[in-house]
Amino acid sequence: MPTDIEIAQAATLQKILPLASRRLDIQEDSLSPYGHYKAKLSLEEVQRLSGRKDGHLILVTAISPTPPGEGKTTTTVGLGDGLNHIGKQTMICLREPSLGPCFGMKGGAAGGGHAQVVPMEDINLHFTGDFHAIGLAHSLLAALIDNHIHHGNALQLDVRRITWRRVIDMNDRALRDITVALGGPGNGYPRQDGFDIVVASEVMAIVCLSTSLADLKRRLGNIVVGYTATKQPVTARELKADGAMAALLKDALAPNLVQTLEGNLAFVHGGPFANIAHGCNSLIATQTALKLADYVVTEAGFGADLGAEKFIDIKCRKGGLKPACAVLVATVRALKYHGGADAKKPGSDGPQALADGLANLRRHVENIQRHYGLPVIVSINRFDSDLIEEMAMIERCCTELDVPCVLATHWADGGAGAADLARAVVRACEGSAALSGSSGSSASAAALYADAEPLADKIRAVATKIYRAADVVFAPKALTQLQDWQAGGYGHFPVCIAKTQYSFSADPTLRGAPVGHTLHVRELRLNAGAEFVVAICGDIMTMPGLPKVPSAERIDVDDAGRISGLF
Repeated sequence: MPTDIEIAQAATLQKILPLASRRLDIQEDSLSPYGHYKAKLSLEEVQRLSGRKDGHLILVTAISPTPPGEGKTTTTVGLGDGLNHIGKQTMICLREPSLGPCFGMKGGAAGGGHAQVVPMEDINLHFTGDFHAIGLAHSLLAALIDNHIHHGNALQLDVRRITWRRVIDMNDRALRDITVALGGPGNGYPRQDGFDIVVASEVMAIVCLSTSLADLKRRLGNIVVGYTATKQPVTARELKADGAMAALLKDALAPNLVQTLEGNLAFVHGGPFANIAHGCNSLIATQTALKLADYVVTEAGFGADLGAEKFIDIKCRKGGLKPACAVLVATVRALKYHGGADAKKPGSDGPQALADGLANLRRHVENIQRHYGLPVIVSINRFDSDLIEEMAMIERCCTELDVPCVLATHWADGGAGAADLARAVVRACEGSAALSGSSGSSASAAALYADAEPLADKIRAVATKIYRAADVVFAPKALTQLQDWQAGGYGHFPVCIAKTQYSFSADPTLRGAPVGHTLHVRELRLNAGAEFVVAICGDIMTMPGLPKVPSAERIDVDDAGRISGLF
């Protein structure tokens, strides 16, 4: 059986400029090509399209992730192809993959099988250089901070209270905590520092939430880089960094246009992590796609407790988006894992494991319906090893929940394998439009909390309603930060919970649907430019490490420049 990259390399791609003109009536002058098969849509064209009516927005999310993966991106691509297959003008909106996970555990994030966005190697590696620009803009601000201190520190930054860390787009645990400016007076003032991965950078979040260059520059200027000895915030605007940062990012803000294996168009733009950031593709790409197509399929990172919650409470809140429905992706093997299946214990993946694991599916369905206010369709990403009896067990569960359950084979069959899922989505969108009295996404989505609620109450709302936690415990440092930021005028911001993706709790070993646990918040980070507050819970790291056998060991390139090992 061919690998994902072999399938992608065997495909015949269409040149992006004529494809965009033919499929969406986008003229060549509105696109800046990066080679033959990828291009950026100009910000002028984005503005020109803004007066059009919105199409239907479909959110693809999933049950709590498991080590093998559930195929959420594959389903997003497959559903987009499926909607086009049944005659609906559809665009796909995805995040750009991070190099860290590509060389770490995942090995690629452009879909899989016959449901991929291409050129796969470009998308997974350097693509159009957006992440490099984001990393450079972040690093420029870091350099300006230390330079300002070295040359007199007119803003009186307290070197003990600098909050702006450095970034690199690679998993490197050795850089989590470092000391900078060693080597004498000529190298500056020594201080403690550290690195995060680029996708955890506030600059990444800002790019993904900005709606124009003016909005981008405003948000960059609002970044709080640290505090004085009297705890007064110092911003990037005061350091006069916002203009140069915006100059580095002006091209990165423009959405990237690519295609699927079936020649359908997709925006792949932005890439914040979902367990340590808000986990959605750029707002500007989603809003533009809604003007270009009747149906827009997008995904939110990891499970519905993380990506979907942040999609609703951050992205939709900021952008006024209203999804028509949600597709919840699950697999038999993932449900068995949540029911206690263990690869090291033969026989542990039987019917009882599946029955027990359905609790995870139920919890996510309930959350999406009750707290996100969306109709749900369960999509079973089917494998050849799945048994008819297992499918029937999942279908009975969905019948009890009164939600549609659709088997999908897009990995093997492309858009045709997702045609039934596409039809179910169309029915849900039409039903949603009938209820709202409109055909587009005009009203914002339901939210867990109001803007006016205190930050601590917002965190408790997510923990108790979505995670089913019994309590939230704030470390002393976190309590002080909450008090300072609430008093400083940031209390109206939404919250972004950074925790493990593998459980509803902050403990990755608690599978299924745990209840009554305690969410421990060890610290908070103020993203004043992105306009949300990050609550860091449990043992989650903003700089991941590589596994014992990283995917990088399998990736290679031959003498002809042909890449292998991405999957």
